[in-house]
Amino acid sequence: MAQEGDASPLAVVQAQLDAYNAKDIDALLATYAEDAQQHVLHGERLAQGHAEMRPRFLARFAEPDLHARLLSRTVVGGVVVDYELITRNFPEGLGTLEMLCVYEVADGRIQRASFATGEKRLLPDAAAG
Repeated sequence: MAQEGDASPLAVVQAQLDAYNAKDIDALLATYAEDAQQHVLHGERLAQGHAEMRPRFLARFAEPDLHARLLSRTVVGGVVVDYELITRNFPEGLGTLEMLCVYEVADGRIQRASFATGEKRLLPDAAAG
């Protein structure tokens, strides 16, 4: 679906989220344009193109408890804004952080993604997982 030129921005971003949670690198990259860019919101570039994105995602996928929970989503034309709660395995232990993800979708692929990251919060009892 994400590879079709007529896929809706909503469908593309949902496919991206599903692939992220499945830790499916190929399905995830298929939702991004070959030359897509990832940025800190209004800031530095994190990665450009699949070759730079792949190792970033694979490093994250190595975390056993990685999961993104969608809290809200807004779609305006080709822009999809997700507010997510991410569960991560931090060096200090299991925790969460909030993320605001702004995806710009055109031609059935994410062209640009910008991220604002909140403070990490460690879970009180990581061993209970």
